[in-house]
Parts: sequence; C-alpha cells; structure tokens
Amino acid sequence: MSIVKAILDAKTLPEPPLFGTDGIRGKAGDILNASFTLQLGYWAGKVLQVAASRRGPVIIGQDSRNSSDMLASAITAGLTSAGLEVWNLGLCPTPCVASLTNDSEAIGGIMISASHNPPQDNGIKFFGEQGTKLDDSFTQQIEINLRSSDVSDENVPAWGKQYHRPELVKQYVQFLKASLPNALSFQGMRIVLDLAWGASVRVAPAVFQQLGAEVISLHQLANGDRINVNCGSTHLELLKQGVQEYSADLGFAFDGDADRVMAVDSQGRVIDGDYILYLWGDLLRQTQQLPDDLIVATVMANLGFERAWQRQGGKMQRTPVGDRHVQAAMWRTGAMLGGEQSGHILCHHHGVSGDGIQTALHLTSLVCQSGNSLAELVDNSFRTYPQILRNVRVEDRERRSKWRECDPVQQAIAEAEAAMGEQGRILVRASGTEPLIRVMVEAADAKLTRYWTDRLVSVVEQNLAA
Repeated sequence: MSIVKAILDAKTLPEPPLFGTDGIRGKAGDILNASFTLQLGYWAGKVLQVAASRRGPVIIGQDSRNSSDMLASAITAGLTSAGLEVWNLGLCPTPCVASLTNDSEAIGGIMISASHNPPQDNGIKFFGEQGTKLDDSFTQQIEINLRSSDVSDENVPAWGKQYHRPELVKQYVQFLKASLPNALSFQGMRIVLDLAWGASVRVAPAVFQQLGAEVISLHQLANGDRINVNCGSTHLELLKQGVQEYSADLGFAFDGDADRVMAVDSQGRVIDGDYILYLWGDLLRQTQQLPDDLIVATVMANLGFERAWQRQGGKMQRTPVGDRHVQAAMWRTGAMLGGEQSGHILCHHHGVSGDGIQTALHLTSLVCQSGNSLAELVDNSFRTYPQILRNVRVEDRERRSKWRECDPVQQAIAEAEAAMGEQGRILVRASGTEPLIRVMVEAADAKLTRYWTDRLVSVVEQNLAA
C-alpha cells in the first residue's frame, strides 16, 4: 500500500465535488488538515506530471494566514513524495505564482490562500504549466484518486527536493513594471493602498513607490489573525476614509491574495470591476487592441455597464461567476480583456491570470495618460443600474446544490422576470466557495430592485434556509 493511502480514510472526505469555483476552500483544520493536504499534494503531483510537456518543479506561494505554513509544508511533502522538485516562494500574491509558473520551466503552481475569506479559512488553488487554473478534467482526476480505495501506487519511491526561492518574487515585480508604457511615471500622485494584512504587503507599495508615487499604506503588515478583517476589497470604508483624509488622487484595496482589486476615486466613490473593464476596454478599443471590441464579463456585470458598452459599438459575452470561466471564454473567443465586478480583471496583453496589483497599476497609468482624474473618467463613462446582492445562508449542502429544483423559488424568479421585463435582471445562484445562496436583482427603477430582492430573499429563506 502506498504511504499516502495509509494516511487518509476517503470516507472522511465531504461529499463531492471537493473542488469549487476556485480550488479547494474551507475552514483550516477541518478538511484542510495536514494529512489530507499531504495526500492532495501527492496526487496533484502525479496528475501534474502526466499533464506536463516537460520536466520541472512546482511553484508554491502562500498568503499570511496562520494555517498557511502548515498547509504549504504538507503539500510540499506530498509533492516531493511524488518525486517532484518544489520551489517555495513564501508570502506572495496569487498572480505571482501564476506568472512565474508561466515564465519558468515549472510544470505547475499552487497557491495556499482563501482569497477574501476570513482568517480561519484557507484554500488551495492549482495552476497548470501555462499559469492558468488547472482544467476540470485534471482536478477531477485528483479527486478520483483521493477517494478511491482501489488506487495503488506501484512506482519505485522517488524523493524530490524543496528549495526556498523568495528572490523570485522580484522577477514578478519586474514583470509588473514591464507591462506598463515605457518611461511611465506616477510622480506627483498620492495613492492609498489597503493591503488587507495579506499577500500584497511587500509587493504593491514597493512597485508604486518605484514608479514615483507617494504611497500611504493601510493594513500594511502580514498578519494571519487580521487578514481581510474589516478591510481589503470587500470592506472599503477605511479606504474611502483614507483617500479623503489624505486628499489622495485615488486608492486601491486588494483581497487577501491580491488577485482582485477595488478602486476608490478622489471623491471617495467605489469604482468596481465593471468600471475598470469599461475604462480599460475603451482605451484598448481606441488603440485597436481589443479584437471585435469584445469584453468578457460574468453574469454579475451590471446591466448599465452592458448597455453603455453596446452604445459604444462594443460586444459583451457573459459567463458564470468565477475567473476560470472568464479565462476559458477569453481563450475560446480570442478576447483580450475580461473580468468580474468584484475586481478580478484579466488582460491577455499582459498576463495569464487575474492580477489585482497589475490592474491597479494600469488604471493609474490610464489616469496619468488621460490627463483627467479617475472621478472625471467615471463621470463620463456610464451609470450603473441600482443593484442589490443579498446572501442567504444555507448550511444544508444538498438543499444548496439543488436549489433549481425548488418550485417556489423558481416560480418567484419567473414572476419577477415577467414583472420587470427588459428593465431589469435577476440572478440567483449557489456560491462556489461559501454556504450561501446569492440573490441579485438590478433594475432601472430602484423601487423595483428593492421590492423583488426582498421578495426573492424571503422565498429562499422560507424554502431553503429553514
């Protein structure tokens, strides 16, 4: 029997699928314990070797969570027991792992992070040798191996080695700067950065300062107890206050692993991913760098954004929520720009993954080149339709996964869609990372938005959450 098969009883695993919208995520110490993660690393190593077109190492990065060291050590043990070499970067953003995997001889990358989730959670994200999220077929094979009591490993034991390579993060910083226009300077700009006590604390301030900006950093230390707590891209009040208190030109808030970003203009207004896509897309369209004037967005993108982009002659393709779906649609259609309202932006001119720091740099560059403030650019772009997103906690996994089979919920959705017609839009979905049913309603009329949000949330609570 393989040593890794002796460690974990597959019966202790939760119901499939293990892999959600963005890898495996959960409370550290539950499913994400050392025994499970060691075996996960072993089978991931086997799958990565089969998929690889070359021999090479696996690159591992992590955020600042207290559990990240344990998980990184365990998955490294699994990978090396599969005969692989491992390069450990230590604390770094998720897109750093993706970029270095793509630009090196690595056959894959792994990031230990639960993104915007609270400190007690953690997660594991996998990348293939091109720096993109690992395909479903490969994650499914990893899961099959984890669950199978019949799988045996008859290969001769092979022991890989691990190397600590934090110096490679400097290459990522150079990559970020190289993606910007030559001779670009942020001299004279004052920028507030909310680093969320997370993975961006060493990289983001450094690169903005190297480009000449005056930087005020909030939550600027790596702190596993406080990562994402009332700060970062999902809690923007302190960033808004900071931008106004320091009379800054603009501000940016990253999530815990820095693959997404939200902006704040000089007036303290939140500038989300829809506005970033519109402004960046318009610049690319004007310079003839946007094939078919196409932007890929998710079902969460605001209807006001879509209508405004269409008035410019642009096209939009919507995908399910999740950057991996955006990425797949971009490869399929040849689109060069895509992303999510939550601030996960991908531009294939400059990289292979969503990158919050790179997005912040390019939005700052756009402001510099335009001669206008971010506030002025936003005022001349579009107005969002009133949109409300409410989360209903549904702990029962089976109910959550089968919400489409709930007749009262489906009837309420149909009733709302018929009432709003072309003047509104409804999206109900199960979260891929949390025990939530998300209810989103948007309409040209704010009263309609509030009414149908309350109605749908009530129906979901009565029939699914009870």
